[in-house]
Amino acid sequence: MRHSVFLAAALAAAALPAAAQAQQAACTHTVGMVVSLTGPAGRFGQAASKSAELAFRDINAAGGAAGCNLAIDLRDAQSQGSVAVDQARQLVDLRRVPAILGGIISSVSIPIVTSVTGPAGVVQISPASSSPTLTKLAAEGQTRGIFFRTITSDALQGVAAAKYAIDQGLKRLAIIHVNNDFGVNMVAEFGRAFRALGGEIVSTTPYNQGAASYAPEVTNALKGEPPALYLVAYPGDGTNIARTWISQGGKPVFLLNDGMNSADFIRDVGPRFLENAYGTSSGTVRTPSTEYFAGAYPQMSGGFDANAPAADRAYDAAAILGLAIAKAGKAESAAIRDAIRQVTGGEGEAIHAGPDQFRRAMQLIREGKPIRYVGVIGPVAFDQNGDITGPFRKWRIQNGQVVTVGEMGIDEVNAVKAQLPR
Repeated sequence: MRHSVFLAAALAAAALPAAAQAQQAACTHTVGMVVSLTGPAGRFGQAASKSAELAFRDINAAGGAAGCNLAIDLRDAQSQGSVAVDQARQLVDLRRVPAILGGIISSVSIPIVTSVTGPAGVVQISPASSSPTLTKLAAEGQTRGIFFRTITSDALQGVAAAKYAIDQGLKRLAIIHVNNDFGVNMVAEFGRAFRALGGEIVSTTPYNQGAASYAPEVTNALKGEPPALYLVAYPGDGTNIARTWISQGGKPVFLLNDGMNSADFIRDVGPRFLENAYGTSSGTVRTPSTEYFAGAYPQMSGGFDANAPAADRAYDAAAILGLAIAKAGKAESAAIRDAIRQVTGGEGEAIHAGPDQFRRAMQLIREGKPIRYVGVIGPVAFDQNGDITGPFRKWRIQNGQVVTVGEMGIDEVNAVKAQLPR
């Protein structure tokens, strides 16, 4: 399903005085965005799409990129890989976009990159797809160096979750997980680390998305009377599973994945049942970009706050793409691919989020000077597989709110990984 094209240029121009509007570029570079606006991951995609809109609005307010304003052709993946592929193919084959932002979930990003963007050599940047399979595809050359993501791999997050669980005294638990690439890989990495740290997994039960009832899965998971549940899910299905778990007598002690950091989940399950709910997410290093985003995003997001899952990472993904187009001097995939690495990492002048900082970036690019984007999530640098590394946020739910209780650095995660059997 095609949604509206974000008229980011018009939004930026409307906020400027007439004299400034006269200086706005007359042309437009359009990129694609394929995210789940409906289905189990719909809230993630909605939040991410508003972030990308904000990033492009900010760049356009700074004069645009490569002589033109930036706009997004937004498509709904409906949380389904087959739909995502169809939408991405339309964007690449018919709209001829040089880059695509998305998807949100790995089961959408993987078929897009293997069936559409990889073969076509079109840049793809995901703000939220964390499956280790994407690293494997890159290492095998199937992504052709055009896939990047602004979230850490589940190969690391699963380890972080295991360590956090043990530290909280959750040494025996059952697992219910979404039966897709994301869920399977997250649980595999978690299981290796959890057992190595002395934990016991009572049972592991996969579930398929969109079922009318999850009573059979919960009944199976409750065998052996586990004192806690590790729920790897999306908020919609996860809400139903958590409520069923509680209604069938399961103890309301939960370990949750990053996507379950959701106000909807807390509201619909009931805050009183989630006082012993813990989770991990890819963390952030606070920067001036973090502060800017915290103030600017809620004002235009339509109800999402700056902590909405995928929101911060989607802003960074779009900002990096826009700066790369400016650095490349043209909206062509190969040039954008190379420029992405030139505007991240490195030794250039630090550029933060917001129109003023992007205006400075455009000036430096025109002068042939290097820049280094330091984003909402912190400094961003991609490795040879398009992955990033970074800290992990440890959180829990208290009084109906997600509260950060600490951070686990990448060195600590790697120290745990070094103990695992190969």
